[in-house]
Amino acid sequence: MVYHSSFVEEEGITKACGCPLLPLKSHIKGPAPVSEQDKTDIVDEAITFFRANVFFTNFDIKSPADKLLIYLTFYINVALKRLEGCRTLAVGTKAIINLGLEDIPVPGETGFPFPGLFSLPQSQDEADLFRNYLKQVREETSGRLLSVAYRANGTPNKWWLAFAKRKFMNVVLL
Repeated sequence: MVYHSSFVEEEGITKACGCPLLPLKSHIKGPAPVSEQDKTDIVDEAITFFRANVFFTNFDIKSPADKLLIYLTFYINVALKRLEGCRTLAVGTKAIINLGLEDIPVPGETGFPFPGLFSLPQSQDEADLFRNYLKQVREETSGRLLSVAYRANGTPNKWWLAFAKRKFMNVVLL
């Protein structure tokens, strides 16, 4: 059974491309509203559910937040593939920073991994808002992922990096 997002309430949440711009416990500047530090956010859910959800090839979407959970699960998979050969936290951090510097496509652009999952942007402003939100959520996910993918002494956590070999929903990023 796939784990779904607990963020099903859409009251007062801004949307871009059919995706809710959910609050984040983040210090990173961006369009996401700030969440309380003691509450679970979508990044926490994505990291918590990743090791179970990565085994599924089908994902039944029950709320718009599930779309973001799918995107983040895929992003964590891509990040783990980048970390796979990194033997220290310093090298892994460098690899994740380089991943963060790559262009972030939005729906309708070449390279977006899930065509049809999100609606196409209605304007350039909506595309920019969604791109900036994805950038912010990816940066926040990367930072938190490093804390679970590497132990406190800076060595890789094999129980996390082993999942780099999995393909999520049979999607491969070229």
